[in-house]
Amino acid sequence: MKKIWIGIAALVITIGAASSLQFFDLPFQKEKEAEIVEPPLIDSLANQVFLYGINVTGLNIVEGTVSKNQTLGSILAPFNVPYQIIDQIAKKSKEIFDVRGIAANKKFTVVTPADSAQAAFFIYEPNPAEYVVFNLDSIDIYKAEKPAEYRTKEAGGIINSNLSADMTGLGITYDIIDQFADLYGWSIDFGALQKGDKFKVSYQEKVIDGVVVGVSDIQTAFFEHKGTPYYAIPFEQNGEVAFFDQNGDSFKKAFLRDPLKYSRISSRYSLKRFHPVQKRYKAHLGTDYAAPTGTEIRSVGEGTVIDARYTSANGNYVKIKHNGTYTTQYLHMSKIAKGIKPGTRIKQGQVIGYVGSTGLATGPHLCFRFWKNGKQEDWLREKIPPSEPISSANKLAFESTKTEYMDRLATIIIPGEPARLVAETPKPVVAGKSE
Repeated sequence: MKKIWIGIAALVITIGAASSLQFFDLPFQKEKEAEIVEPPLIDSLANQVFLYGINVTGLNIVEGTVSKNQTLGSILAPFNVPYQIIDQIAKKSKEIFDVRGIAANKKFTVVTPADSAQAAFFIYEPNPAEYVVFNLDSIDIYKAEKPAEYRTKEAGGIINSNLSADMTGLGITYDIIDQFADLYGWSIDFGALQKGDKFKVSYQEKVIDGVVVGVSDIQTAFFEHKGTPYYAIPFEQNGEVAFFDQNGDSFKKAFLRDPLKYSRISSRYSLKRFHPVQKRYKAHLGTDYAAPTGTEIRSVGEGTVIDARYTSANGNYVKIKHNGTYTTQYLHMSKIAKGIKPGTRIKQGQVIGYVGSTGLATGPHLCFRFWKNGKQEDWLREKIPPSEPISSANKLAFESTKTEYMDRLATIIIPGEPARLVAETPKPVVAGKSE
């Protein structure tokens, strides 16, 4: 009897449990399923808006341009930013961006919460490539770069007047023209170009917001002067990428060809020249480069400054000893560059001063002087030895690289010329010499 009641009790418990599951569990399960089908979080993330790396979803955005004489304080005043915060920002930002450098016609953006009239962020663009973010809540300041796109630019043309005019006519920037002139400076006399000389060049443009903001270094180039081709092939040797001609000789020299970027020679080395200030004939043992006041003057080679001062004849000048053989001097500067003083170590191409007309000078220009073994020589006639040519161990690799770049140059069309111009077997050329 006891066993029977136990069995009946177990059956009742089982049935009751099943009823409980039907009553309580099934509706609960339906409720859980309803939660699962709610829109996933990723959908809301996809609709969020970011500006300058800041999540500005639902915030108010005000864009403007700095007016003349506007300051950080006058820009932020209409956005209810307390003076104490503006003062903190100005003091803290000096190492990142000094707010005293805020200039007219530069773009700025102010971000304000939807439920507040006080700005939360101020963003300033000092140039097209960079921006500075001022977090007005946390008093945090940082600088960042805008995303950039790089695109290959290629151009080819024929000399009709001069290198600068003919290149700029094709949309080539002055930066690339300067690089081109430096590259070929010891091989070609750009003051003696002939109509019909040809050029090709390949480089990259840096583009931000659809605007070209800069260019890269030249990738490869070609110049034909008086019928002689000069190919510039980039190749890495001894851990350094340099340009070599089609014969494997280096374009690089111990010195740059000119102390100014592409400019006009106004007076050459002469043992008897009429001095425009002293009104008498005397030796002119330098080379004069005409250029506007303020034009950057660069050292033609590595060396150490041995003199940097002012004299009544030379004006502001810098003198550099490059090694036991060569010394150079740069006269009539408007001012000497910051940090340039005796003992300063100088790199090739480093800016050492700026063109002026100090001392005995009738107008802005650079008088460049060159010593070899203690004697002043004619810089334009000096034969500077090239750097190391392609080594025997690298010849096979160089030949493969040369073919690749010559094929690439062959695709650059010169108006009025067939594309096969640079694909023909090149004539031999001795680096550093031109006809």
